[in-house]
Amino acid sequence: MKIFPAIDIKDKKCVRLIKGDFDNKTEYNMSPIEQAGKYKDHGFKNLHIVDLDGALTGETVNLDIIKDIVGKFNLKIEVGGGIRNSNSIQKYIDAGVEKVILGSAAIKDKNFLKEACEKFPNKIALGLDAKDGYLSISGWKENSNQLTLDYLKEVNNYGVSRLIYTDINRDGMKQSPNFDETSRVAEISSCPVIISGGVSSINDIKKAKSLNNIEGIIVGKAIYDGDIKLEDLAMEIN
Repeated sequence: MKIFPAIDIKDKKCVRLIKGDFDNKTEYNMSPIEQAGKYKDHGFKNLHIVDLDGALTGETVNLDIIKDIVGKFNLKIEVGGGIRNSNSIQKYIDAGVEKVILGSAAIKDKNFLKEACEKFPNKIALGLDAKDGYLSISGWKENSNQLTLDYLKEVNNYGVSRLIYTDINRDGMKQSPNFDETSRVAEISSCPVIISGGVSSINDIKKAKSLNNIEGIIVGKAIYDGDIKLEDLAMEIN
């Protein structure tokens, strides 16, 4: 199972948000490039990056930082945050990222998702961020009024190569992921699923390994706050 340490970039710094709230953020001293280097040094091969400035503006604000990370460390990177058109997808692919994550734009416009999957085969990941079973959009500020499972059934044959499922109520809370709901998503998803939101301990990693159709897990705040040591997490890579 793949382990994706997370880097959320805001104002060129590593930050973590609580439940996606921009007013409830923690800034960390290490730069995104230094943090990526630390992950590389510990043997991690995959990385999850969110451009929070991009999520707010719809532009590839931190493209240069992401290019630097790809160029220096040769990590397999999935990147998301405000990617709303083919031009932005192309920029990230040209920069060398492995997967481009589409979220709000794909939920608002299924055709955009379908066309992106056709134009960029095996490059598109779908980010489904849910609260109480309903998808949220626009940096988690809006409820889309769409049930997660209903939406997934509609787009399941579009050719998405990876699905990232986040339970917003758990994100940044370190209360363990919502394994039950993630399992329901993984059961019907035609592509492998990444678990996101709430990882609190190595036990969460071990539990994720026992589930079907799970490709990996994203770990963020628990690393930054020292609840999970990188040395211990690295031992779970396989």
